[in-house]
Amino acid sequence: MTMVATLYTELPSSFYVQLKHIKLLVCDVDGVFSDGRIYLGNQGEELKAFHTRDGYGVKALVNAGIQVAVITGRRSKIVADRMTSLQVSHIIQGEENKADALQALMSELDLTADQVAAVGDDMPDTGMYRHCGIKIAVKDAHPQVLQQADWITTLPGGFGAVREICDTLLQANNALSGILGASV
Repeated sequence: MTMVATLYTELPSSFYVQLKHIKLLVCDVDGVFSDGRIYLGNQGEELKAFHTRDGYGVKALVNAGIQVAVITGRRSKIVADRMTSLQVSHIIQGEENKADALQALMSELDLTADQVAAVGDDMPDTGMYRHCGIKIAVKDAHPQVLQQADWITTLPGGFGAVREICDTLLQANNALSGILGASV
């Protein structure tokens, strides 16, 4: 099997070719963009940590013409604010049926499964896998999610996994040089 070297790992060349067809990257939030922990303050405030490298990668991906969406079961102003600042155009919150949400988004954007990659870390995310061409799990995903994934990142959720995916998509599309100049 022929392999292609990426910045992070080697991928089978047949899989790498599939990456060139991706027009939409859809991600869960908790456990993918964050490490999955939710910090609650005494006054009821909720805090999440986001990695700046992930943000840089998302902006570069958007600038290269690949759309990014988030579908999450929780609602959070923090998520809306962060994703808006990263130019994520599809922010779907409070959606427990991620499969239906992704299917509706794909219909709205007139995309086929082979044009969509979905990233998850836990069982609610696997519904999205039924509708996408590339199923991605972060390194520290639940074991059953890892079993279903076509690609497992080398980095865990909240610690650069999203950037790894963005960089690899950019590399497959000969747009990796586009990461220069974006800000988060």
